[in-house]
Amino acid sequence: MSASVIAIDAMGGDHGPHCIVPACLSVLAELPSLQLVLVGQAPLLEEFLACQPGVDRSRLRIEHAGEVIGMDERPAQALRGKPDSSMRRALELVRSGQARACVSAGNTGALMALSRYVLKTLPGIDRPAMVTAVPTERGHCHLLDLGANVDCSAEHLYQFAVMGAVAAEALGIERPKVALLNVGTEDIKGNQQVKLAASLLQRAQGLNYVGYIEGDGLYRGEADVVVCDGFVGNILLKSSEGLASLVSKRLETLFRQSLGARLVGALARPLLRRLQNELAPARHNGASFLGLQGIVVKSHGSAGPEGFQSAIRHALREVREDLPQRLHGRLEHLL
Repeated sequence: MSASVIAIDAMGGDHGPHCIVPACLSVLAELPSLQLVLVGQAPLLEEFLACQPGVDRSRLRIEHAGEVIGMDERPAQALRGKPDSSMRRALELVRSGQARACVSAGNTGALMALSRYVLKTLPGIDRPAMVTAVPTERGHCHLLDLGANVDCSAEHLYQFAVMGAVAAEALGIERPKVALLNVGTEDIKGNQQVKLAASLLQRAQGLNYVGYIEGDGLYRGEADVVVCDGFVGNILLKSSEGLASLVSKRLETLFRQSLGARLVGALARPLLRRLQNELAPARHNGASFLGLQGIVVKSHGSAGPEGFQSAIRHALREVREDLPQRLHGRLEHLL
């Protein structure tokens, strides 16, 4: 088996195969070493492929799965009631070694439940955490959890911090600075879970814990890894994406309000387009489920082809870094 085989849940997300099949074909053309397995309803997927002229099937195959997990379906129902879902079959390919990673834009709760059931967590890890890279003034910050775990104990936050630090190291950050997201930087601030997590992190050997950080400090790049529970992390991420979109649209409106503004806009538009591209959610699409005995990447459910391609590239980077094995090696010393 090639080291770069990735299983794709082709039925997941808001757009399903309409978006996922073209995205897969584009990323295959871009990356000659990549192989993909499209998992889903085979007749439908074959129909979509037939509409794409000149498709090279040498690095693409279809694995049939008859069931689809809805975006509003309860995780328990997905776990117990749909053994032949495209999401589950894709994860089982990772477990069996036929693929090195799974990418899905499907139901987040179902993906988390099925990933834990099919792949299991690494020793010492209670719950996987979702992590993604958020743009900052100094580059990027790894933020976790993003919504997989709404209620977290201090021990969970500590485990997230360790996993986030190892993931950042795998991407080339030496001694990443780890911080806890809080309502202030003073020791007296925060709820009980955050204070207890801070106490655990202060005693951790081999972890570069720098204390509390506020939301504005995150975007200034004051830490490389920022840890919070999934409730806070998901709101922060979605709010950030919404604010970036609002600012971009407001600037476009201002540049159209008068002749002078249009002239300034004509000069500024190339820089504005560059900024929009740098901050575009599609470019940063793909959140990893850290802590599993396998690689799972969650794409935005609403992502278009460009965004789904980013999620596949993200999974391929983790395959090349062999992230689960690196996590396993470091967790033995830090947990």
